[in-house]
Amino acid sequence: MLSVPIHQAKGQLSELIRAAEQGEQVVLTRHGKPVVRLVAEVADVDQAERERVAAQALTELRAFRAAWSAEEPR
Repeated sequence: MLSVPIHQAKGQLSELIRAAEQGEQVVLTRHGKPVVRLVAEVADVDQAERERVAAQALTELRAFRAAWSAEEPR
């Protein structure tokens, strides 16, 4: 984790953003206390990808339920 005072961060914002984009935890502090955390924006998955993942999960769930109900009761 990278902890930087706000007054220092003003001069190196581009570098701190680059570090956050690469997965580094960047925390800006005021008087030694954390006040802001810089995190990289996660790319939004498009609707088609979301639907594909949901359909796959539903297919797997149905297969699991079919296999589960096919077993003998204990």
